[in-house]
Amino acid sequence: MDKITLKDKTFKPYIPYAAISEHIDGVAGRINADFRGCTDIPVIVCVLNGSIMFTAELMKRLDFNCELVSVKLSSYSGTESTGKVRQVMGMTGSVKGRRVIVVEDIVDTGNTIVELKRLMAEDYGATEVRICTMLLKPEVYTKDVKLDYVGMEIPNRFIVGFGLDYDELGRNFRDIYVLDDDGR
Repeated sequence: MDKITLKDKTFKPYIPYAAISEHIDGVAGRINADFRGCTDIPVIVCVLNGSIMFTAELMKRLDFNCELVSVKLSSYSGTESTGKVRQVMGMTGSVKGRRVIVVEDIVDTGNTIVELKRLMAEDYGATEVRICTMLLKPEVYTKDVKLDYVGMEIPNRFIVGFGLDYDELGRNFRDIYVLDDDGR
């Protein structure tokens, strides 16, 4: 893995795909254990655009019937959270009266997760909302919303790759890269 440059920033290798895949196996195993034998059909909610790759990999490993819908929210500008969550695109399907697993790429401040849980339960009528994230930054997550499935915990550093972006660039890399403080 070599360094990559996106716009004005350089990123160095951080988490190789093999490790990401291993953690997705673990998350899928926990979800499968919780939903094995279910007679309802839970809905997987892919939070666009960041969790597309994680959701796709996760769904390949789920062994129960489920549906997929998407929603798009935004709280970032460049490398910083704005603190305000806005819905960019509404739900692509209904979750009314259904159990939902919200799939996020990363949870840091938790502002998006709080809004997603509220939207699913209050606005869209889901009967149960579980939260699944590939990555968690525990040192900055201070919200009360329970994270049901966490792939891995990482320090509060800016990362790209495997769906994560810097101004919409870098999502396509299968490995995860961290901002290279020396190569700003």
